[in-house]
Amino acid sequence: MTDHSHASAERALGTTGIARRQVGSAESDAANIAWWDADADDYHREHGEFIGAAEFRWCPEGLTEASAGLLGDVAGRSVLEVGCGSAPCARWLTAQGAFAVGLDLSAGMLAHGRAANASTGIAVPLVKATAERLPFADGSFDLACSAFGAVPFVADVGAVFREVARVVRPGGTWTFAVTHPMRWIFPDDPGPDGLKATTSYFDRTPYVEVDEAGRATYVEHHRTLGDYIGALDDAGFHLFDLVEPEWPEGHTRNWGQWSPLRGRLFPGTAIFRCVR
Repeated sequence: MTDHSHASAERALGTTGIARRQVGSAESDAANIAWWDADADDYHREHGEFIGAAEFRWCPEGLTEASAGLLGDVAGRSVLEVGCGSAPCARWLTAQGAFAVGLDLSAGMLAHGRAANASTGIAVPLVKATAERLPFADGSFDLACSAFGAVPFVADVGAVFREVARVVRPGGTWTFAVTHPMRWIFPDDPGPDGLKATTSYFDRTPYVEVDEAGRATYVEHHRTLGDYIGALDDAGFHLFDLVEPEWPEGHTRNWGQWSPLRGRLFPGTAIFRCVR
């Protein structure tokens, strides 16, 4: 779940401004390793109670896998969580009887994952690697999932989808949540200023935060709904459902640009459900 508002990470990385420019895989990886390592402590201080140590929340709207059942019965099934962060989703899956593995690029986030493994007694294997090159054999998993992990932060989303298709067995599912692409047209603001369209939906130029020398310190990539669907099809996935969670009554929590004000008017999350 994207939230790049933490000032301590920006100070640690020397972030001085915002750029809109093309960014390749190597620069995206380097920036996001640095960002999530620097932000891991603040992220968990601010959001740790909401995401839990062994809970599966798909999005800031609060939709849980326990209530939605998007993955079906996972008992006895092998599951890869791509971009797991501290892996609360993988621990929840393990508690339901799955064999879950968490993968993330950030050592800082995985350190929180190891601590949560110890505190919960749910020992999820944690792997440090990029989603563009998964370190697993073909057909290693029954299904794969991602709750705002990896997909928005990689330069080559087609490579991620091809890699997931490679490691998931035929008939397996790939379910992932990202910021709803229509949010790209609005300022990243939870208040009234975030209700006015200012950017073209069709502008795929990445959002980049930079330091004084122009080096990327944070990178996020935009794709349209059509881009995602085309890349999934090219990788051999069939999209069978697209979930757009509504903002629930009584949910007052702001998370970055997610808020009750915006959530009542347009979707903040898109969850793609695909089968190989």
